[in-house]
Order: sequence, then C-alpha cells, then structure tokens
Amino acid sequence: MRVVVALGGNALLRRGEPMTAEAQRANVRSAAPALATVAAEHQLVLSHGNGPQVGLLALQAAAYTEVAPYPLDMLGAQSEGMIGYVLEQELGNVMPLDVPLATILTMVEVDPGDPAFADPTKFVGPVYTEREADRLRAEREWAFKPDGNAWRRVVPSPEPRRIFEIRPIRWLLEQGVVLICAGGGGIPTMFTEPDERTLVGVEAVIDKDLASGLLAREVDADLLVMATDVDGVYADWGTPRQRLIERVTAAELRAGAFPAGSMGPKVEAACRFVEATGGRAAIGALTAIHEIVGGAAGTQVVAS
Repeated sequence: MRVVVALGGNALLRRGEPMTAEAQRANVRSAAPALATVAAEHQLVLSHGNGPQVGLLALQAAAYTEVAPYPLDMLGAQSEGMIGYVLEQELGNVMPLDVPLATILTMVEVDPGDPAFADPTKFVGPVYTEREADRLRAEREWAFKPDGNAWRRVVPSPEPRRIFEIRPIRWLLEQGVVLICAGGGGIPTMFTEPDERTLVGVEAVIDKDLASGLLAREVDADLLVMATDVDGVYADWGTPRQRLIERVTAAELRAGAFPAGSMGPKVEAACRFVEATGGRAAIGALTAIHEIVGGAAGTQVVAS
C-alpha cells in the first residue's frame, strides 16, 4: 500500500518539554523504528506538524530588532527544512542503507478570497498582556484575540487548494523514495495577479491534517494515517460515557461533534479522504502505528 502518515506534534515535542534541538531529536529517534517498520512493508510518505517550531523561530527572530520579523511563510519554510533534516537522519539510521529518503520543500496554494482571511482564528506565538497586544497591533498590524486570561496573535487558516510540487513528489515516489513533504500544512502561497502568475507567500497557517489529506488524495494513497498522542477518536469525550470509536464510516463520523482546535480537523481530513477515494483513513497513537496501518488499532474510517 501507499501510506501517508501525518505526524502530530507529539512526534517532535511532547507537552511540557523544553523546545530544545536535543528533545526534538530524541522524540524522533524513539518514533523512527516504528515508522521504519511501516516503510519496510509499504510505501511511506510523511508529513508533520510545526506549531512549536514556528513559534520558537518567531520568538528568536523577534529578539533581533535590527530588522523586521520574518513573515510566517518564511518561518514555515525554515521549519520544513529543520524538521525534515532530523526525520531523514533518524529514519536513515534505522532503515536499510539503500533506501532513499528526501525532504521536499512544499508550497501549498490558498485562495485570496478564502473566508478565513476575514476572520483569523489560528493562534501563533507567545502570550501577551492586553497592553502589549495593543502596541503590536498598532506597530505591525497583527490581529489579536484573547486566549484565556492573555492575548495571542491570530492568523488566517485558509483551505489548502493545490500542492505546487506534486509532480516531483509523484516522480520521486515512482523511484521508491521515502518522502517527507507538506510539513506544517505546507508553505501558504497565492497568486496575486493571475495573468502575470505572480506568486507570493502569505501570513497564514494551513491546517496540517487537511493538507495531509490533500497530499494523500493527490498521490493516490491507499491509506491516510493521522498519528497523534491519543489512541483514537472518542464519542462523548470527557464524560462518563466516553468510548473509543474503533471502526466507523465517514458518514457516521460526520454526525458527531468534535473540537475544532484538536480532533475536528483530523476527523474532517479523514472523512474527505475516504469520501473522495473510497480508501481508508485512521486516527490513533504513533506508538501503535504498525497496528493502525494493519487495521487493528486506532479509529478506522471506511467508506461503507
């Protein structure tokens, strides 16, 4: 099978851990053997999150005041290279030497008319006081929203429309390369002047799971796996009646209610993939990735 695995943030940085290079490498090293087992039996394509990494890069950039902070699209590109490098190296250390690996810097097109640009909702970066937020709003024209008792910057999270590098991605897959691409949802880009084909980066964050679902459809994957830090999707989460959903159709799963900030995008990505391809999607713990691919763990989403 051709399997696309979207690695959640827990594969790179666990909750409460310091955002050090050593911590991220250690987490990737612990995940690599399980991913290598999947790659030994199937054709593996990896995508990954980058939220903590982009936040850290933004803080580091802001500390140097001689130049304006770098835009999010450039920070996203930096994170794709950084995370791809660690994934390639640690996977290469546990896979046969003759297996080729590659990281593809991936631009993903978004629509300038996407409603998300009118109502930014994606939190990025550190927390601020209301006074600090007001100052930054005036200085940098950033949007802010309350996050608990603090304020945080918010940016649009538009829908992914097209993967610009899809042709080289498909070609590399035909050559048997284990690919890492569409990291962090891809680098958001758009055409500002369609007649002149002027391509520009966008201060936005594309949802990683939705972009991974688009990637899986575009490479004709048989299976889309969203590997996270929970063992699957739960019905009635947080109540005495909560239960793991083990096998479900896309239509049945759509009938449920799932938080927009956590499980919601994963459920949406799984349903879109299954509905478009008739294939299978799964959501579950990275530690059980081999069993999830085999259909014996996690939440398995099927067409019928």
